[in-house]
Amino acid sequence: MFGLRLWGKPSLLQSDEELKLPKTASMMIILAANLLLQISFFIIVSSSNEYAKYLGGDSTFSGIVIGIPTVFSGLALLPMMKFDHGHYKLPLHVSCGASIVGHILYALAYKAKFIYLILIGRIVSGLAFSMWMYCKRYCSDGRIVGIRQRTTLAGCLVLGQGLGMSAGPFFGGLLTKIGFANEVFNGYTSPGWIMAGVWIAFWICVYIWFEDVEDLPHASIHPAITRQMSVDSSPGDNSSEKYGSDETLVPLQQRTMSSAQWGVVICMCWFAMTCFFILGAWESNIPVFTAGEHRLQLSPFGAGNFIALGGITTFPFLMMNLFLARRIQDRHILLAGVSIGAIGLVTFTGLLAANRITYGTVFACWWLVALGFNLASTVTVSLLSKQLPQEWNGRTSLAIQYSNYTGRVSGAIWGGSGFSVGMLNYAGLEIAIAGIGAILFTLFWKNLKTKTG
Repeated sequence: MFGLRLWGKPSLLQSDEELKLPKTASMMIILAANLLLQISFFIIVSSSNEYAKYLGGDSTFSGIVIGIPTVFSGLALLPMMKFDHGHYKLPLHVSCGASIVGHILYALAYKAKFIYLILIGRIVSGLAFSMWMYCKRYCSDGRIVGIRQRTTLAGCLVLGQGLGMSAGPFFGGLLTKIGFANEVFNGYTSPGWIMAGVWIAFWICVYIWFEDVEDLPHASIHPAITRQMSVDSSPGDNSSEKYGSDETLVPLQQRTMSSAQWGVVICMCWFAMTCFFILGAWESNIPVFTAGEHRLQLSPFGAGNFIALGGITTFPFLMMNLFLARRIQDRHILLAGVSIGAIGLVTFTGLLAANRITYGTVFACWWLVALGFNLASTVTVSLLSKQLPQEWNGRTSLAIQYSNYTGRVSGAIWGGSGFSVGMLNYAGLEIAIAGIGAILFTLFWKNLKTKTG
């Protein structure tokens, strides 16, 4: 599905190793978990500002409510990794349970008239969001995913990210508009109750269909060695003489990070933070900005539709990326994504400076930002997994996830404070952060070369 197989007839070695995939049911569970987590994160975005104000808070508190789960998700990751033993069932069950409890607590805040209960509910949901790191690790796990499938699977995760970013605000805004006028199930609380029910159903599916990763036999991976993968320019390119053999066995104790590899890791972590900082800031800022800007004055439902429309119209391009990943290197995808997003940021800043804000111009900027930085976020984990040993996949996935979390929480708070700090300052900081990434990208361009797919 989604172009996960190469076009043409691969060699037997490629078919067995470079193109291997997990079992379909288990893979679909992981991709569905990623989608549901995205929806859970974003479904409150369109109404959280009004919900917080109803309970006595303000827009900055709303930004904290949106971003705070990632702080506690990050805190939960290290203890979780201590007990997961390299597997995925434990994080899946924790994610399902925490999602149910977190959504229920968020919904109960209205009846209790206690503003901090929505914060507590989101903190509990944060434990569930630790599963994001495991989704990334699963899609780059060398035990089940071949090296030429990792960017494609990462593209599937980003596809779910884009879909969740669209569906969450849309349904959240729709439920707010419908209202359901009672103290238990209403426009503010219904997203929590409905998502709790969805997670209960999904938890049953996890029990029935998910099969965990099996540990490879001791003879398959000797503890003293690891595989150092070479790079090539395109599928089927027989250029092993130019770049070295496909696999070189290197004693693990002799493997150290070169300065170039450290540079690549820093570059990918910066872009992982940048993508989610900017996306999180826009998603948090749009309901505040469009409500306060006199030429827009959108309701929570209108703001949710605005966010959703920008996300859903990027969907065909993210789908196309699943196929293009077979022919285009990760560094080129990253360059294209960041360039598209930067155009959106610069254009938005120009519109603010010229005081020429309209629905259409702001939407065009949001569309460019959503497409560009979603696209760029596709390659951060897959690129590192292709350059570093499989034994380090857990560490690199953790580093990227912490970078994502840093961007999500700081971006959500920054977006909620956009009006307070001034919209030109709001957009200017985002341009500066993307500019630092461009400098890193230029410095390590040659070192970012990896296999396609």
